[in-house]
Amino acid sequence: MSGLFANARLRAGLLILPLALFLGVFFIWPLWTMVAVAVHNDAIGGALPETAAAIGVWDGEGIPDAAVQDALVADLRDTPRSVLGGAVRMLNSQVSGFRTLMSRTANAAQDTAAGERLDLVAVDERWAEPRYWQAIAVSVAPYTDRNLLAALDLERDADGEIVAAPAATSANRLIIWRTFAIAGTITALCALIGLPYAMLAASLSGWKRNLMLLAVLLPLWTSLLVRTAAWFILLQNEGLINGALIGLGLIDGPLPLIFNRLGVVIAMTHVLLPFMVLPIYSVVAAIPKNLMPAAASMGATPFAAFRRILLPLSLPGLLAGSLLVFMVAIGYYITPALIGGPNDQMISSIIAFYALQTANWGMAGALGLILLAITTVLYLVYGRLSRGTTPTGL
Repeated sequence: MSGLFANARLRAGLLILPLALFLGVFFIWPLWTMVAVAVHNDAIGGALPETAAAIGVWDGEGIPDAAVQDALVADLRDTPRSVLGGAVRMLNSQVSGFRTLMSRTANAAQDTAAGERLDLVAVDERWAEPRYWQAIAVSVAPYTDRNLLAALDLERDADGEIVAAPAATSANRLIIWRTFAIAGTITALCALIGLPYAMLAASLSGWKRNLMLLAVLLPLWTSLLVRTAAWFILLQNEGLINGALIGLGLIDGPLPLIFNRLGVVIAMTHVLLPFMVLPIYSVVAAIPKNLMPAAASMGATPFAAFRRILLPLSLPGLLAGSLLVFMVAIGYYITPALIGGPNDQMISSIIAFYALQTANWGMAGALGLILLAITTVLYLVYGRLSRGTTPTGL
């Protein structure tokens, strides 16, 4: 009997093995990589191993002793420039001037014979300033919260306390709030449009209901890039919308509908509207249709019946749709990149900038981790609100 159970368990394990491999390769591994690059810090320790080992005993006061300075010279002499480049970029982002300082010192170190001592202050007087040594000391740890703090416009001061970063160094917090503002605006518009649309679709039957639902589902079957490109054509100064308004005599010149916040909101509202309509429809369609006539027979006005009966019963679908739209909107990249202007880019655009243009994987991972945390919380709330709803289809 135990052998039969073992064979059954083995077969069950083999059946779910492809799913486990798929989740591991395409979900768990990328997420783990993103977390690792956000907190892992081997640029300094890998490029300056002797310095990392020697500077650990330094108390941070004044400048380090001769042992630490000799270790730095040895590392600069032996480390290839290609490996040293990542460490220099990281140090230069903390203290401006490290790029020229390290380049000059590396040249002097390579011209110095092994065993011969090099006076770093004589090479460059900046080595007499403790802030350059402190930048190296705080960067040699294998794990760091520097990227996570920088993603929120924070940093650690010389005493290790978390303080606000200088206003001119970063605007990540502003971009995060801008992302929330755009996503909130789009969520509100989708709710204003999607609630009456879903209620109207649920009140119909037969081919009329199917036609309204098909109009919602059809955009989901079209590529996001194609839909965004279509709005790019419609919203431009010579586009169909401005052309129709000018032709009707409603405006004298083209309205600025593209490369601004208005264009982003219009395009993203159209793209995300199905994610609002379908959850609301699935709830409203399950509401008994005799409740509104019963309320009318009791003397309630149509507005009172809607406010006290239909709206409260449809509220779970409205909340679930709002969370779903907001959750998807905060991670959008293509639509703001094509339709919006420089002041309309969202957090996903900044992640792409750090990953593709500056190769700062640590900052890209930190911002992605923040976005993942927000999305996970919203997903848990969405799952709780949508639990128990019975979706209905065509």
